[in-house]
Amino acid sequence: MSRRAFRLIVRGTVQGVGFRPFIYRLATSLGFSGFVRNIGQGVEIHLEKEQALLDEFLLQLRSQTPPLARIEEVSYQEIEPLGLNQFTISRSSQEESFVFISPDIATCQECLEEIDNPKERRYRYPFTNCTNCGPRYTIVQELPYDRDKTTMAAFKMCPDCQKEYGNPLDRRYHAQPIACPECGPKIAIKETRTGKKISDSLAEAVRLLKKGKILAIKGLGGFHLTCDATNPIAIKRLRKIKQRKVKPLALMARDLKVIKEYAQVTPTEKTWLTSPSRPIVLLQKKKDLPEIAPFLDTVGIMLPYTPLHHLLLKDLPIIVATSSNQKDAPIIKDDTLIGPELCDYILTHNREIAMRADDSVIKVVNGRLLFFRRARGFVPFPQAVPEKLRSSAQILAVGGELKNTISIYKNGYIITSQFLGDLDDYQNFGYFEETLAHLRKLFNFTPELVVSDLHPDFRSSRFARSLGIPHLQVQHHFAHSLAPLIEHQIAPGQKFLGISFDGFGYGDDGKAWGGEFLIADYSGYLRYAHLDYAPLPGGDAAAREPWRMAVAWLKKAFGQNLPETDALKTIPENRLKSILQMIDKELNTPLTSSVGRLFDAVAFLGGLTPARIEYEAEAPSRLEAAASSVQVRVKSFYSFLIKKDSSPYLIDFSPAIREIILDLQKKIRPELIAMKFHLTLVQVILELALQARKEQGISRVVLSGGVFLNRLLTQNTERRLRRHGFEVLRPVLYSPSDESLSPGQIAFALNKIKLST
Repeated sequence: MSRRAFRLIVRGTVQGVGFRPFIYRLATSLGFSGFVRNIGQGVEIHLEKEQALLDEFLLQLRSQTPPLARIEEVSYQEIEPLGLNQFTISRSSQEESFVFISPDIATCQECLEEIDNPKERRYRYPFTNCTNCGPRYTIVQELPYDRDKTTMAAFKMCPDCQKEYGNPLDRRYHAQPIACPECGPKIAIKETRTGKKISDSLAEAVRLLKKGKILAIKGLGGFHLTCDATNPIAIKRLRKIKQRKVKPLALMARDLKVIKEYAQVTPTEKTWLTSPSRPIVLLQKKKDLPEIAPFLDTVGIMLPYTPLHHLLLKDLPIIVATSSNQKDAPIIKDDTLIGPELCDYILTHNREIAMRADDSVIKVVNGRLLFFRRARGFVPFPQAVPEKLRSSAQILAVGGELKNTISIYKNGYIITSQFLGDLDDYQNFGYFEETLAHLRKLFNFTPELVVSDLHPDFRSSRFARSLGIPHLQVQHHFAHSLAPLIEHQIAPGQKFLGISFDGFGYGDDGKAWGGEFLIADYSGYLRYAHLDYAPLPGGDAAAREPWRMAVAWLKKAFGQNLPETDALKTIPENRLKSILQMIDKELNTPLTSSVGRLFDAVAFLGGLTPARIEYEAEAPSRLEAAASSVQVRVKSFYSFLIKKDSSPYLIDFSPAIREIILDLQKKIRPELIAMKFHLTLVQVILELALQARKEQGISRVVLSGGVFLNRLLTQNTERRLRRHGFEVLRPVLYSPSDESLSPGQIAFALNKIKLST
């Protein structure tokens, strides 16, 4: 009998996730000798056996992969046998590494059973984990992923943990965060006013929450500010602390049964609620909790994702769990930054957080993910690049100004950071620099090319210029449109219609774009159509005060004789005159094609939003909620004009504004007006897509930009376009908001490199 041997290289998220013991068990069960070890590019497997065949091994390798592992690529070749007579797990090689780190993963069922079992040594231990769950990205300081390079280095394993850690047949084999009550992290409750420790009991934390106190609780990627979600007085105090009058607060519920008391849950939403990523899921309200998400029809709820959360919620069915940051600042990860101005008590622990990360936030639309915020539980999963775009260059993309992310490209993969916030806040810019340094260290990354937004004054653009390396700039909405192509593995060569709706993006003509139809491919774009320009009185102030855009659109639709509306009666006469003069004299009044600002105008005219909003997209969110409350079937839409005598085509919404005013005068309910407005935008999109197909032969449509966070708009647009035979792409693994700019910027750079070689 002839002996055969094979060398396999497995690339992907295959280190620190129980992959080597899985290979050990698989190889020995199939009678192979050889070894498995971590190498710089992933995992190397050496197999040998008499009359060896790989088919069954490869089948089980793919079908029985450990829960946290994610195989991107398997290559193999036949080699000379070494004459080995057993299978072993060998020491890792010390070569230069480029491996993927698992995101932080919610506590697995086996660990939950342990902390619930009085006979187990980890009974009620808040830091129980194994290779199938627990912290990863937020504790890693550098690679290779070994305990001494994580924030667990400070905790020396006891003999029992060491035994589990060294046993290939144990589910805690090489689980770097392994811990127990004897040797692991400990909790403490401190009073913020005095800084003194008052307890180390979770029961005390529960008692304080039930008394109406506000606690900062240290999780995986930072602190939550928490209170009893059924206590309106505590919630009002928390809102005052957070400077949030109406912005929604997130909830954490004990289990699905509790969630279903307050919200409707579809099967797909249930899947995501209980998934290892444990995001906040935006669900349709069933029973309202006062002060949680006023004026909206959805509420954001998550299930516990650490043992500490599970233990805490055994005695509290539902709590508020919002990020522990001051308004617009990054989430806090260190005890020293939490004082009495934020909370009454801190429930902390002595395991440091290496990299902060907020909770991820999702909706489900047409059965698929729609990310509002991509962070804990999903970062830093890699995104493979289509083969024809791959390059040996290392590329950094720095995104935009708001809802920033960083993306890096190396060895055929894009890795996108967690949501970093708005860079116009200096603390968030510090978070941006901190995250880039972390990614550089983790992935041995040295950028040779940097890509930024076209806007010259974004902090990200200025940072890109400061690096002193080749620098590309990409128009905002073009980058938005390219991002889904990478995710959906679209190769270069085919044109598409990119529909990008958002609040603001710097245009080629220096104007504020935001309602764009682009005929594009990876190489470039033609501005096919856009929402006709409207005045933006006061510039950025118009995004904070929707009444300004209402005045601008009324003036565009009616000229100097503005109609009387109940909404405008709430604005002082002198302020109205001032804005009209600004528009007439073109003083601090740039032009905008923004669909986001159009939403603001309609929401204000309908009486659905105040004159000054508290948070970005508040007005559009209220408009969406109003439209979603309509119980009757609405098929009609408002009039609009597509002016085809210009290039690009102009979409004139003035007829719709005039009809909206007529409906308001007829006392048509604002909810019906809101629904008709949404359907009007869907019709605009459909008509221009049909026109592009007729003129250009294009049948692929890409939807992007923050306006497509709107469930109603995205759901109806997708359905109508597909019904007319279009292929519709939108971000699924990324947010359509400005979070997706950085992967789109990478896509542009890769194609440019390919064209130049």
